[in-house]
Amino acid sequence: MHVSAHLDLPSDGTVEHVLARGIDELAHRFTGIFARETVDRYVHESFQTLYRTARIKTFVPIMAVRFAGERLTALAQSRGHLPKAVPEVLFVCTHNAGRSQMAAALLAAMAPGKVHVRSAGSLPAADVNPAVVEALAELGLDIGDEFPKPLTDDVVRAADVVVTMGCGDSCPLYPGKRYLDWDLPDPAGRPVDEVREVRDRISAKLTTLLAELGIATH
Repeated sequence: MHVSAHLDLPSDGTVEHVLARGIDELAHRFTGIFARETVDRYVHESFQTLYRTARIKTFVPIMAVRFAGERLTALAQSRGHLPKAVPEVLFVCTHNAGRSQMAAALLAAMAPGKVHVRSAGSLPAADVNPAVVEALAELGLDIGDEFPKPLTDDVVRAADVVVTMGCGDSCPLYPGKRYLDWDLPDPAGRPVDEVREVRDRISAKLTTLLAELGIATH
């Protein structure tokens, strides 16, 4: 599969080089689980999806390989090809730029190694909200490498708990999963002091969720 000709890409071949190297790495990682053709398709689909919404295009090939790896891992877990050592929690908001990013970062910090988190958005933004990055940095949490990711069926299938963040998103429903909706203000356009309040409300909800899951906090 080749990168879509409809995208305005650099002509020096760097994009295809990064994607091809990523496909090689992922094909090796998932040997015996997915055919190389499947890996190729996931990488190029991920690239095209992220490239259309990204404001800065330079690092999209690297992000696409990373995103494809997350999706393939989720797919392998949902099919029973890879074990899940800890519960999987998926946070969903519209743009995956604020609430879901904060929830994922906070939960990972509160119970390191005891839960695995993913986040996604139904209409992902170009960038993570800078006020969200600042509010988390105040707690020593660096999400500078994070980026908004689209909601895909594979990550929903792999999740044990799916939390929507008060934005009305409709996730696919699968048996054996727990679905929660947290009604929280959207940090978009809000000053950092208001974003801190949203952050702290999310943190309180996460404490309750961890207790319900029987997971001790860090």
